[in-house]
Amino acid sequence: MQQQLQIEDLIQGTGKTAQRGALITAHYVGWLEDGTEFDSSYKKGEPFQTVLSNKRVIQGWILGLKDMQVGGKRRLSVPADLAYGERQIGTMIPANSNLIFEIELLEVLTRD
Repeated sequence: MQQQLQIEDLIQGTGKTAQRGALITAHYVGWLEDGTEFDSSYKKGEPFQTVLSNKRVIQGWILGLKDMQVGGKRRLSVPADLAYGERQIGTMIPANSNLIFEIELLEVLTRD
């Protein structure tokens, strides 16, 4: 059985809404299911900026951040098939890993 993406709003935002193709700025922490932290923009000292597109981020982020509003904070439980699937990423993320992210949306820029 395929696992589903789980989305939990920790803080409801009130700003602009994220959508596919938007340039977003966010802070995030990523964990493996066992609680091992594999990445954190907070530790890097600056937020992460990316376009919400297939070439830039995992599918779990595109689906999980859809309709999220600036100022919000969301917890995503991303099944492996919406993350990196069978690929191992660096030394921290084994193949077929389900991932957990907490994402704080700081800014959304769209072309409109």
